[in-house]
Amino acid sequence: MNLIIFDCDGTIVDSQHIIVAAMERAFAVHGVAALPREQTLSIIGLSLTLAISRLLPHADDALVDAVAQTYKAAFGALRRDPAHQEPAYPGALAAIRTLSARPDTVLGIATGKSRRGVAAVFERFGLHPHFVTIQTADTHPSKPHPSMIMAAIQETGATAATTVMIGDTTFDIEMAKNADVAGIGVAWGYHPVDQLKLAGAHAIVPDYDQLIPAIDRLLSPEVQP
Repeated sequence: MNLIIFDCDGTIVDSQHIIVAAMERAFAVHGVAALPREQTLSIIGLSLTLAISRLLPHADDALVDAVAQTYKAAFGALRRDPAHQEPAYPGALAAIRTLSARPDTVLGIATGKSRRGVAAVFERFGLHPHFVTIQTADTHPSKPHPSMIMAAIQETGATAATTVMIGDTTFDIEMAKNADVAGIGVAWGYHPVDQLKLAGAHAIVPDYDQLIPAIDRLLSPEVQP
């Protein structure tokens, strides 16, 4: 059984605008100066408290926790605003449907997003039927710890050799490496392609049209991570 695991933010949906807006609101509430957009984008994929602690390296735990709670509230409010909806990347939904229809393939999610956040994305795009395992920051250590991938493998009965992780950040690629599975980097997300290559991506794809061929190459018997 092949297991294809997707990251969510920056891979399936473009969440950058709502994430940056929610972080700016959270910082403002606690009197913290706004950071450059690129700095906020650099931590997408990490679990929330770890992401905030990296953005605010001199903050104490109390401030990090307070900013995290305010961020969650701001994100929830912004999600209800059509101007801040998270659009799917071109070709994402079609690729997911094609892969999930394969009899030898199951799909999973491994994301720093909350379970509630994943549910909102799934509800909007009708993705619930396509994914059999969902691993989130609610119940796992932050990427690049391999816990999410290992749990997905255990839940589905796959093996490391038949698993591929797809993501847009070095955290995704490092997580794949730590779990001893193949990692595919996507060029449309939030970390530069050269960083994905340095992190050890087995392949980089420029768009969703190239994703399934890349998966098939990596899962062929002659190519293993």
